[in-house]
Amino acid sequence: MSKSLHIAVKAGERIYINGAVMRFNCKVSIEILNDVTFLLESHVMLPEQTTSPLRQLYFAAQTLLIEPNLSAEALRVFLNTHSLLCSSTHNQKLLCDLNDIRDLVTENRVFEALKLIRTLYVADDKRIPAPSPRCLTMPYNLEMT
Repeated sequence: MSKSLHIAVKAGERIYINGAVMRFNCKVSIEILNDVTFLLESHVMLPEQTTSPLRQLYFAAQTLLIEPNLSAEALRVFLNTHSLLCSSTHNQKLLCDLNDIRDLVTENRVFEALKLIRTLYVADDKRIPAPSPRCLTMPYNLEMT
């Protein structure tokens, strides 16, 4: 990491850093001086929010950041979900974006992949119907107090 990273965290907001969950009782600014994987609570998707295949892809990718000890399983789920998404669309723009997302994840640039996935939610909702049963489960609980 060539320069430090400044993150503002609101009072009571959680931040997930290298698998640890932290919550501060007041607003703080954190300066990170080395490479770290993190996710702010506002970008964390809960299992019940995985209402579309693209959101399931996001959930699997975020697991790589939040639960590093489950990374092998999360990557397997991510790649399977990615493959299903690619085979279910003929939209060239979406296929290109999905390939970029896969490349980012396999290059360990998961945070960037999550940002790209979030930009596709609106289009995803219009193209791909939500599955009736939720077909993605991950063995961890994000509802921490």
